[in-house]
Amino acid sequence: MSDEQKIYNVLFLCTGNSARSVLAETYLNARGGGRFRAFSAGSHPTGKVNPYAIEVLRSAQLPVEGLRSKSWGEFAEPGAPQMDFIITVCDNAAGEVCPIWPGHPTSAHWPFEDPAAMTGSEEVIRRKFVEVFMQVRRRIDLFVSLPLRSLEGMALKRKLNELGGNNLAGAD
Repeated sequence: MSDEQKIYNVLFLCTGNSARSVLAETYLNARGGGRFRAFSAGSHPTGKVNPYAIEVLRSAQLPVEGLRSKSWGEFAEPGAPQMDFIITVCDNAAGEVCPIWPGHPTSAHWPFEDPAAMTGSEEVIRRKFVEVFMQVRRRIDLFVSLPLRSLEGMALKRKLNELGGNNLAGAD
């Protein structure tokens, strides 16, 4: 496969793998135009995808079949897809000791508030899930527009970390 046809594997990590990382995985798979293959996992997976995350994805007309909460260990085992990018989407996962990833993927941290931790009425919780999903979409839209083949090493890592900066969290 030539470099122009390269499909980039991206792993989104969070602690529970029930909301933010699943939203990112699903959106990148839909938005990536065949250039990206996204996965998600957690350091301590909850074992199920949050129903509000499923609701938000369905309302955005994105596929939800086959989504599951899984351990990041699945992606460190022999035979697992080799990742090009590892992106943590919560502060807890960013601070944990990760497995050693084959191929030394570029890593970045894109913090998002945890909508699964939101309390209040169903309407308040739904609004938080939509808000976080919109933030995920903005960052991924910028990510897929990066000239990945022309960025190398530290320049690429710097660009990815810039996408995780607070300046994008509330941008419309």
